[in-house]
Amino acid sequence: MSQIDKQIERQFRVEQFLYREADLLDSWEWGKWFELFTEDVRYWMPLRRNLQRRERGTGQLPTGLEMALVDDDHTQLKMRVQQMSSGRHWAEDPPSRCRHLISNVVVVEEDEAKQELVVRSNFIVYRNRLEREVDIWAGNREDTLRRQGDSFRIASRTILLDQNVVLSKNLSVFF
Repeated sequence: MSQIDKQIERQFRVEQFLYREADLLDSWEWGKWFELFTEDVRYWMPLRRNLQRRERGTGQLPTGLEMALVDDDHTQLKMRVQQMSSGRHWAEDPPSRCRHLISNVVVVEEDEAKQELVVRSNFIVYRNRLEREVDIWAGNREDTLRRQGDSFRIASRTILLDQNVVLSKNLSVFF
């Protein structure tokens, strides 16, 4: 198999993994979704910074100890999944109808020794709840995917919303 064929196959596998993950979220299969994460995962959604034009290209992620909308390890993520699965989550009664759209998937780094890939993607998450409650979040993610057999597990996820003020009533969905 040529190098290009290997890259095409890797790209296909990564995209299919992310699309299946989105489908699990849209189908309320939170337990199966949680199984996609490693035990040492960091699921992080830092606050967005406003940058002046002259600061473009300097990075948008916080550099120190700053507030985050979400900063979960495996245990905290598991508790959130259990809460969603319980049927007693006040912000999700009645449950939201969500659609996760993933695009612009790019493998930016591969570490053969660790069997890990760094993958960037863009997303739009649409949520409708009750009759007229609609939220739309857009942004990008950077995932570290660890190879496991023919598939992957998510070792880290950084979620960067394009909005720096969250206007929705809650963030009770996963990204």
